Amino acid sequence: MANITSRNLYWLGLSGVTTALSWIFYYKALKVGDVATVALIDKGSVVVAMLLAGLVLREVITLRMIAGAGLIVAGLLVIAKKP
Repeated sequence: MANITSRNLYWLGLSGVTTALSWIFYYKALKVGDVATVALIDKGSVVVAMLLAGLVLREVITLRMIAGAGLIVAGLLVIAKKP
């Protein structure tokens, strides 16, 4: 606890606020939209986060991560396909 700075508390607070807003918008989307569509967008955000981690944060994207993203996208396409 002695190593926590005001900057750490700022980012922690900002993280809490954005997480709360995320949940509020998620449940609002579920209320007004189609659940399948909301779920597609929600699960697709994982792939977007992976892409941004590589592009913005310069994180190493492994073959395993690419395979996982591919499986997520494949699953999203299966769910999105109308019968």
